[in-house]
Amino acid sequence: MSTTILTPGPLTGTTRESHFGPLRALRLGVRRIGYETKLYFRAGDTVFFTFLFPVVLLGIFSVAFGGLGNVGANPDGSGGISQAAYYLPGMIAAGILLSGVQNLGVDIAMERGDGTLKRLAGTPLPVISYFIGKMGQVLVTSLAQVILLLLLARVAFGVALPTEPAKWLTFVWVYLLGIVTAAVLGIAISRLPRSGKSASAVIIPPLLVLQFISGVYLSFALLPEWLQNIASIFPLKWIAQGMRAALLPDSFASAEAGGSWNLPGVAIALGIWLVVGLVVCRVTFRWIRKDS
Repeated sequence: MSTTILTPGPLTGTTRESHFGPLRALRLGVRRIGYETKLYFRAGDTVFFTFLFPVVLLGIFSVAFGGLGNVGANPDGSGGISQAAYYLPGMIAAGILLSGVQNLGVDIAMERGDGTLKRLAGTPLPVISYFIGKMGQVLVTSLAQVILLLLLARVAFGVALPTEPAKWLTFVWVYLLGIVTAAVLGIAISRLPRSGKSASAVIIPPLLVLQFISGVYLSFALLPEWLQNIASIFPLKWIAQGMRAALLPDSFASAEAGGSWNLPGVAIALGIWLVVGLVVCRVTFRWIRKDS
């Protein structure tokens, strides 16, 4: 019979599993993905404000601005792309932010506040299994959201999706790097709220502002240079830029800062934020707040 030895460790704040079969920990984590996903879809407000919100906005923007004509059209009105095609990359980027940062940031803060993390700390559940469950839930729900956005754009608004394999390759790596970074940052910022009740008020407003200055709802080129510089510090701007590179015609690259898609810059910026998020999680995450 194997035994589990508990020793002090920074990830739990009180105890850490020094020995737990990695395969068993993985199995527990995979099982928690299903559990976390069920909890996610049972929370109506979470489903609307993280899962359906970008879908609803894509529909509203496509209908409301459809009368303005195509974006990037020639002087005679020909050419360009529809409003739905223009807003699609930004809505996918916003969905990545909401699914990762907002979802996990609020969820984990509430679990800390209502005692869920305290109860988990008293069980044999490895910390890695808990994180696998959270990260897996984000990946599953985010993929479902992306598929829904692409289907809405294609079926309801006739958006012509890319046919070049290189475009889809860009889409895949930007999405994967973006969603992992967003999820890690969500775990990191879950320490900011002082209580579960204040989690939404602390986390959601800054993320909403970030969406407006990062090229999601407004063209990034329309923003003043100083505001572009501020937005460029944060990952959402780079996720949105990478999605535009994947889904928009190459002629739209001239509207980006620097006149190109700058995909190496996208990878570097998101990579830096991923490392920062991992370091913050490693240093600050606790099952139980120190002042609880």
